[in-house]
Amino acid sequence: MNFRRTALAAVAAFATLIGVGAAQAVTVGFAQVGSESDWRTAFSADMKAEAARRGINLSFADADNDAARQRAQVVGFIDAHVDAIVIAPVVVTGWTETLQKARAAGVPVFLADRAVDADPSLFVARIAADFNLEGRLAGAWLAQATRGSCGILELEGSAGSAPAIQRHKGFLAVISQFPYMRILRSAGGDFTNEGGRKAMEGFIRDDNGLKDVCAVWSHNDNMLLGAIAAMHAAGLHPGRGQIMVSVDGVPGIFKAMLAGDANMSVELKSDIGKYIFDVVEGYLGGRRDYPKWVLIPSALHTPEDAAAVIASHGP
Repeated sequence: MNFRRTALAAVAAFATLIGVGAAQAVTVGFAQVGSESDWRTAFSADMKAEAARRGINLSFADADNDAARQRAQVVGFIDAHVDAIVIAPVVVTGWTETLQKARAAGVPVFLADRAVDADPSLFVARIAADFNLEGRLAGAWLAQATRGSCGILELEGSAGSAPAIQRHKGFLAVISQFPYMRILRSAGGDFTNEGGRKAMEGFIRDDNGLKDVCAVWSHNDNMLLGAIAAMHAAGLHPGRGQIMVSVDGVPGIFKAMLAGDANMSVELKSDIGKYIFDVVEGYLGGRRDYPKWVLIPSALHTPEDAAAVIASHGP
């Protein structure tokens, strides 16, 4: 009897060891753009927290907005034989060779937030909001607010990036339908506060103190916040003298709305780790019917709901 109990215990222990091996954690490489904005920083934090919650080993790489560095980081993930790779691409172009390497190595690739112009067969899915829609929403809101008559300054995001390209296209598609709405000038701000501030200082210097400017359209909130600071320094009144519209929905823009300095922001959700890892885990678990674009919904916010949004996000 004692021998039987000992044998059964040994079998149970062996089965437990097998189970532990079978439940080995998945390793995912995440190639992030950088930390150029509050939204990007919040997105990175959410990815790390969501991976930890699910027991995923997340290997994180920050490209610091350097496309060549990011491609090298992805190749590093391939060489490390990770189970999957998530990429938030710095730019749209130049990804074909790297993605082909991933496919040859049998490592599935998922795009997060941004897009690439490579053959769609080289990645499983893109999990992202609709940047073009964000631009169209901003343009439609501004057209309504100005009754279709407005001279606009545009703060552009990083050149060659999907959000900069698509937000501009979407915005232009709407305002071009109104003969008295047009973009007076555009300047790049690289999605940063400092970039937005410098661009606005140039606008103020070269555009007669914004005398004939009806609105400022920014590809993200951080550039708009930098522009707001430059306008205050010049004695201008953003949000009142000029309508201020942007995209992201970071905490600072809602505070600016409550202060009367900003008028509208199209929210780009930063807590999207749950959407991304649902697709990654589903695919690794055998699901193969994902669309090439898994759409994340957007929302439009104004000063009317700014306080409620701040309260919903906690202290």
